[in-house]
Amino acid sequence: MNPRNCLVTGGAGFIGSHLVDRLIGDGHSVLVLDNCSTGRLENLSHLGDHPRLEVVQADVADHRIIGSYFDEAEWVFHLAALADIVPSIQRPLDYHRANVDGTLSVLEAARAAGAKRFVYAASSSCYGVPDVYPTPETAPSRPQYPYALTKYLAEQCVLHWGQVYGLSVVSLRLFNVYGPRARTSGSYGAVFGVFLAQKLAGQPLTVVGDGTQTRDFTFVSDVVDALVKAAQSDMRGEVLNVGSGKTYSVNRLVELLGGEAVHIPKRPGEPDCTQADIGKIGRHLGWQPQVSFEDGVKIMLDNIEYWRQAPVWTPGAISEATREWCEYLK
Repeated sequence: MNPRNCLVTGGAGFIGSHLVDRLIGDGHSVLVLDNCSTGRLENLSHLGDHPRLEVVQADVADHRIIGSYFDEAEWVFHLAALADIVPSIQRPLDYHRANVDGTLSVLEAARAAGAKRFVYAASSSCYGVPDVYPTPETAPSRPQYPYALTKYLAEQCVLHWGQVYGLSVVSLRLFNVYGPRARTSGSYGAVFGVFLAQKLAGQPLTVVGDGTQTRDFTFVSDVVDALVKAAQSDMRGEVLNVGSGKTYSVNRLVELLGGEAVHIPKRPGEPDCTQADIGKIGRHLGWQPQVSFEDGVKIMLDNIEYWRQAPVWTPGAISEATREWCEYLK
């Protein structure tokens, strides 16, 4: 494979930092743009002063600042975004700026630089509560809260820039990504990060609803492989699901992690099941998930010491999360 100049927005985040590891390992040069609002520079510290890595702290929504960093970018991976449900309901303008305006800013910078490939990390949350499981890319989009809406609007911008301006784009809809470096701070992070933070703090695991809801949990190395395969391909203007193609209950996750559980109100707008139809990405990119759920959880537990150094939940987070959900449900 020919070495490429790659630019990764959100490269200090959970998925982004694993992508940077893969790209550096494959011999590419990488420039990371991250404002570290949710990402952590510590996620890249193991790379030290690598000669093929440059890290710039910048807000991707500020086009005046970031434009020059794209001058030599051949592959652009856009992962920078604000996540989580309740904060997006509380701060919809912040989410629109980060996820929609930020994407437009990155698209324009990539277009001006003549980037050869633009890979967008979209979200399976755009499906809302699907009618069909496994859910194909042709399923209707029904975003249920501002985070899901802004990620979907950004995806539409990506596809539109491909159609109107000829930018070589592909969008990957990610399903419930987990793995080492998953974020553990905040009351509404992804379930794996929150559970591990609670386990480290000796707190019970907060299960939303009765825990019988199921999720298509996808290990981060499989997601990174899909991102790289998308960049290597000649596919243009397409949307692809990235998931395990299977589904597991939250109660099963609690069983594998070990520990007591407490229950908080079910979140409105969240599906009882997520499960990706991954036939399209298999046919077009030859991609298949490699890490089983049980093996992935074991890897998480084997790396649990990482989270002792990471920002975690504050002591009152569980009660505060419950209070805010009850307020929202009113």
